[in-house]
Amino acid sequence: MSKVIQNGRIASSGWQILSVAEGEDAAAVAIPAGRVIVPLAAWLARREELAARGDVGVWFASNEGPEALADDIGRVAVIAVNFPKFVDGRGYSTAALLRTRYGYTGQLIAFGEVLRDQFDYLTRCGFDTLQPREGRYTDAQLDAAVASLADFPTPYQASVLHPQPLFRRVARAGVKA
Repeated sequence: MSKVIQNGRIASSGWQILSVAEGEDAAAVAIPAGRVIVPLAAWLARREELAARGDVGVWFASNEGPEALADDIGRVAVIAVNFPKFVDGRGYSTAALLRTRYGYTGQLIAFGEVLRDQFDYLTRCGFDTLQPREGRYTDAQLDAAVASLADFPTPYQASVLHPQPLFRRVARAGVKA
């Protein structure tokens, strides 16, 4: 099992992310037993069957938005967002929308080309689990990455975690709110 950073701690992933080969029909792909995260297309085609299992999550490709899952948010065990390239930032918006507009409170996983430099920003957008590509980091590098999450304990900007900017969160002596 791959290692993940979940809620600021290193853990083993309990989920298998089902990938679909290019040209393969996601709706017809064989879904293995156990805890599995399926592509959005597979969920949309087989939602009743998959929802009945109870141990199924859904993952978004970078070009898919959360509005496609809006009616089923409460039916999935976990949601994941794929980062196919480190320069593709659409997943940040997907996470923020899931947390704010759609009210998703469950586990939200960022997977793929998830780099240490991005960990703080990913968590501020609403991801609680970060799953770098298998073999990307050693155990020591993951330990250092977890420690670095505390480098910026009080961000200035607003985010999913801190909806108000710092100047709104800090009370100053002699200033009326």
